[in-house]
Amino acid sequence: MANDDQFKKVVSHAKEYGYIFGSSEIYDGLSAVYDYAQNGVELKKNIREYWWRSMVYMHQNIVGIDAAILMHPTTWKASGHVDAFNDPLIDNKDSKKRYRADVLVEDYAEKLEQKAQKEILKAKKRFGDAFDEAQFVATHPRVVKYREQKAEILNRMARSLEAEDLADVKALIEELGIADPDTGSKNWTDVKQFNLMFGTKLGASAESATDLYLRPETAQGIFVNFLNVQKTGRMKIPFGIAQTGKAFRNEIVARQFIFRMREFEQMEMQFFVRPGEEMKWYDYWKETRLKWHLSLGMGPENYRFHDHEKLAHYANAAADIEFNFPFGFKELEGIHSRTDFDLKAHEEFSGKKLQFFDPELNKNYTPYVVETSIGLDRMFLAVLSHSLQDETLDDGSTRVVLKLPSILAPTKAAILPLVKKDGLQEIAQEIVQQLQWDYNVSYDEKDAVGRRYRRQDAAGTPFCITVDHQTKEDNTVTIRDRDTMQQERIPIAEIASRLKTSTSYKKWLFNILN
Repeated sequence: MANDDQFKKVVSHAKEYGYIFGSSEIYDGLSAVYDYAQNGVELKKNIREYWWRSMVYMHQNIVGIDAAILMHPTTWKASGHVDAFNDPLIDNKDSKKRYRADVLVEDYAEKLEQKAQKEILKAKKRFGDAFDEAQFVATHPRVVKYREQKAEILNRMARSLEAEDLADVKALIEELGIADPDTGSKNWTDVKQFNLMFGTKLGASAESATDLYLRPETAQGIFVNFLNVQKTGRMKIPFGIAQTGKAFRNEIVARQFIFRMREFEQMEMQFFVRPGEEMKWYDYWKETRLKWHLSLGMGPENYRFHDHEKLAHYANAAADIEFNFPFGFKELEGIHSRTDFDLKAHEEFSGKKLQFFDPELNKNYTPYVVETSIGLDRMFLAVLSHSLQDETLDDGSTRVVLKLPSILAPTKAAILPLVKKDGLQEIAQEIVQQLQWDYNVSYDEKDAVGRRYRRQDAAGTPFCITVDHQTKEDNTVTIRDRDTMQQERIPIAEIASRLKTSTSYKKWLFNILN
């Protein structure tokens, strides 16, 4: 299936099975704003909890906060967002559509990488076990050419954006012959900078109202609370502060479903370290965060690191963990070495010291910061799009199955009475009542049991537990595994332990923490 077709199927499936609805749909919706439906809110909550447990509960030197969305307006002056939180915008004169100029160039460069990967895959098939990928990549003329072109293009764009030479960004787009993705037109306007923050007001009347911003990121709430947390928590360097929450950006190009939205949720951790030790911790968190992603079993081939050519004004190193979405490899999480920019900026603008006294060094200093920041909505899309599969079975029939990691699945088990009589419904409801203290389970009695299996497969439920007439005789049920479709007879008393084995945080997270 073509990637575009797969992506359309993901979007359709998300609505049909109660994961995501367009916001305000009865009023024709609101562009790039979405509502998480009954299954979506559970999956989102489970992803958030999986991150929180691994980040906060499993690290003795990391704690969490929940800072307010509205902050004093000087916060955003100090952070640089008022003056520098911009994206390069370009309009197509014929289609009247607006794009991020840097994304157009990055997508062009990604196509060169895809050409290189095709050459590598062809060689792998041709040479088999004798294939030396490292040598092939270093010597094959087309692969070398594609990758050199990619690097040259991205380096030039990074230099131009760093120098704010927007004319050269447009010249690069024109030299590469980049066309409007929808219409093919190459009739472009000049590139302009566009500030992404949403403004709002605080006050009882227009005359006395204070201009505020909806926060464009959650990190600043951590930085302004650095000293509060350090003192009340008696924290010692190195330590981290984690937070999840909503952020808002007036995105130029809010497309690709929930990948780029105007209202979204972040999961961030700011790790405070001694100056001079930031690169050690930067490397540590790059490795640790990739392990977290790999723990979900979505395949190492679907992840890659992308080191930034153009660094943000606060960073001395930055890398993205990219995921292979249906529309290609795109940023999923960022790891940044932010130096001491943030704390020093807030010191300057607030007049308050934000320093740490290190008893081992017997001196005060402004800590450096290593940040990990992942988009919860993007993680949701990564999990959903990777899990949705069409399968052809041994008998030639097909099924749609959502192979969500069981630790993240909205519903852990569906309890199904084989028929709606003979007391089977009552037994099934008793099982629901026993399990619902510890697990989100559902009850389904409509249609033939085979059709119910398919419905639960498509919804992502890992287990179906069927109550039949034998249950009345020996207190056993049939438990069916979503992924293998294998069925097993087990006692009712063992259902809870079976679910625990499959959905234990220790089972899923143990390997990344040891």
